[in-house]
Amino acid sequence: MNLYATFRSRFAQAMQAPAFIDPDGRIFSYADLDELSARFAALLRMRGVQPDDRVVVQVEKSIGAVALYLACLRVGAIYIPLNTAYTPAELDYFISDAEPALVVLSKPREVAAPHMAVLGEQASSPFWAEAIAAPADEAIAPRTPGDIAAILYTSGTTGRSKGAMLSIGNLVSNAETLVKLWGFGPKDVLLHALPIFHVHGLFIALHCAFLSAIPCIFLPKFDAAQIRALLPRATVLMGVPTFYTRLLALPEFAAADCASMRLFISGSAPLLAETHRAFEARTGMKVLERYGMTEAGMITSNPLDGERIAGTVGYALPEVSLRIADENGKHLARGEPGVIEIKGPNVFKGYWRMPEKTAQEFRADGYFITGDVAIENEDGRVSIVGRAKDLIIAGGYNIYPKEIEDVLDAVEGVAESAVIGVPHPDLGEAVVAIVVAKKDAEPSEQELQAAAAAQLARFKHPRRIIVTSDLPRNAMGKVQKNVLRQTYADVFKA
Repeated sequence: MNLYATFRSRFAQAMQAPAFIDPDGRIFSYADLDELSARFAALLRMRGVQPDDRVVVQVEKSIGAVALYLACLRVGAIYIPLNTAYTPAELDYFISDAEPALVVLSKPREVAAPHMAVLGEQASSPFWAEAIAAPADEAIAPRTPGDIAAILYTSGTTGRSKGAMLSIGNLVSNAETLVKLWGFGPKDVLLHALPIFHVHGLFIALHCAFLSAIPCIFLPKFDAAQIRALLPRATVLMGVPTFYTRLLALPEFAAADCASMRLFISGSAPLLAETHRAFEARTGMKVLERYGMTEAGMITSNPLDGERIAGTVGYALPEVSLRIADENGKHLARGEPGVIEIKGPNVFKGYWRMPEKTAQEFRADGYFITGDVAIENEDGRVSIVGRAKDLIIAGGYNIYPKEIEDVLDAVEGVAESAVIGVPHPDLGEAVVAIVVAKKDAEPSEQELQAAAAAQLARFKHPRRIIVTSDLPRNAMGKVQKNVLRQTYADVFKA
């Protein structure tokens, strides 16, 4: 039940077929990928990595990075990908929490781990070159469906990141369901411009490709003009809403560009209904929106064959039980807004070394409390209407306000701050910080932005900082962020 063995069984008959195609047309076959992953597996074992050891990886997107992920699966190690934008301070926390046997970074630095390796974007980088020179180790460690394959850290509302433990069974069940649900077949070509430190780019996009043994046109990042030029060579694009707003911003983008495409998928953040309608008007194709999260992969999807309604995320996946409940877990009638709770083979095993937090997030009958507020209509179609937690999703990245507020509150002259997400035409949502200054000691915006830059990944930086005299509060003294969101809802409209 090793996840790599599952993948290999699917592309064993297509070893000479392309696994990855770069923008210039160079091909990296499934045989090449199989061999490179076996060489990386040899290096991992030489470094002492054993089954269930953690391997922390913060590197740029590359074929080598994918091969390293597959090597971890071969060995039975637990793969922990980190956003490349995380600062050294953030990285130190993840390393101290995960206690990895190996840390792989894009450039050298001292880390608190037994071993460190450097993996760049080119085959000439140290760890990649070592792998090429190493004898391939074809061994695939025996595993069970309940064994942990990966830990993905999600930001916490209290500022402390939580490591969501995803099992082999979680990942296999979700990927196999999506391959069927989205109609993947041998003639598909996936256009891949997502990061691979994230569920979307790694576990959804690549797993669907591997189980289907199809080629990926593999791009280091999203560039709208490049995507437009490559669409005629592809059949499927998975993206975040920003992909679609930026394609629509190209005046020359039109239906003719999409002649070979059978499916556009959007996720990781809400797709605005107006973007959905504008894309259909321009191309004649409806984007398929779905809903998922780190702790469960995909949860719902609009249908491949059937009506895709703007502003909805479709129906619960097969084998996923979804209910709408109140704050006490009481099941609500369809049409009433409440928190999504789910149970199924895709739902994670819990938070790494946080049993109490894990217990808090599950009901006694096993349902996981997502924190997302939705309405389920009479036929089961789900529409997300808000979030019970203060999560901000900007450009597909999850951002929790508390972490930013802690940084801003530590700046001299700041009495308190409140961070919110408001609508943004390109990112879906953007971070806005409302700051109350101490008397006679108002900090400058430059000071506040400098503090954020020093301690937070770039995608968490406020795009607007507003200084005010006080924050709206309820009778209990709690800051009313709903009022702030209404007040500043149009700040990016101009």
